[in-house]
Amino acid sequence: MPTAEGLVIIDKPVGLTSHDVVARLRRVLSTRRVGHAGTLDPMATGVLVCGVGRATRLLGMLALTDKEYIATIRLGIATHSDDATGDVVSAVGAFLDDAAVESALAPQRGTIWQRPSSVSAIKVDGRRAHERVRSGEDVELAAREVHVSLLEAGPVRHGRVDGVAVTDVDVRVVCSSGTYVRAIARDAGIALGVGGHLTALRRTRVGRYTIEQAQPLDALLADPPEPARVLAFADVARTEFAVLEVDENQATAVASGVRISVDPQLTGIVAVFAPDGRLLAVSDAVEGTLVHRMVLPD
Repeated sequence: MPTAEGLVIIDKPVGLTSHDVVARLRRVLSTRRVGHAGTLDPMATGVLVCGVGRATRLLGMLALTDKEYIATIRLGIATHSDDATGDVVSAVGAFLDDAAVESALAPQRGTIWQRPSSVSAIKVDGRRAHERVRSGEDVELAAREVHVSLLEAGPVRHGRVDGVAVTDVDVRVVCSSGTYVRAIARDAGIALGVGGHLTALRRTRVGRYTIEQAQPLDALLADPPEPARVLAFADVARTEFAVLEVDENQATAVASGVRISVDPQLTGIVAVFAPDGRLLAVSDAVEGTLVHRMVLPD
């Protein structure tokens, strides 16, 4: 069993799926109870939030909706996947200036309707869109509302790929869950009439968890391995949720799964702590009553 339960923040390397990372962590930590939040494509690198032990149940409760990326957009070539792993579907070529690129990015800031890439993990009638595309189906997903709170572009760079003129630009994106950065590249290319795709994508933050906290997966797999840095279950709960410290009688009730009365002004998810500092439960405060999501045995 792992020495601790909590979160492990991994810096995912290129070429692995998020599930691949989980499989390796299961071996390293000698437990099947490992999960992840916020899937990253194989081409992408960066922050992957993983839960260990009972903390896997926390993943769906954490405030992980705000995400930050750095990426490189290539304009002049379009691919079927909207990234560098896909087949080229057009190679118009383009040497563009900063103003042209800005004109294509400006409409993609704020609350927008964005069509996800057809090669995505979104399910269509029970099957993931990328599986349908690989089997030869023509898939176009419905647009959905997302929020791009920041979209910064650096200076453009010009070059050639297999003789095709291309314009590359590095971007920094802060956005809501469900936003596809490769769709930003695709839509910029469409707006300019030249096609576009991502050549690099790195997630630098998920919620409060940053790339500075992330541990390279290779370090855990080295010989000898670097010990996994685990953010303790109780510490995560204390940081992420409202905190309620109860007395001994209330602690006994909570530990038995009994609902207790609380201040009606207390709302949302609550981490309940015993007088000795133990995390007793993660609960919902609903109209003056604690409704327990999970009660933690001693």
